[in-house]
Amino acid sequence: MTMNVAQVRLPKGLMHEIDVLVDKGLYANKSDVVRDAIRKLVLEKQIGSIPNTGDSVKEIRVIRKKLSKEEVDLDKINKL
Repeated sequence: MTMNVAQVRLPKGLMHEIDVLVDKGLYANKSDVVRDAIRKLVLEKQIGSIPNTGDSVKEIRVIRKKLSKEEVDLDKINKL
């Protein structure tokens, strides 16, 4: 899988919080934290645009898979 690189500048406090998430083992590295945060932002923008089929959990899983080009352990993410 090919990924693009984006350089961002973050305040020290936010970087500290990202480090805490990595240190706790919730994420493997800082890049994973940032990618997940962006996925969540994009997902939130999808709220209201998802047709209601009666199975919202399934709908969200489909969207998450589309947002991620990586294999995602949805059960692990949902337990966070």
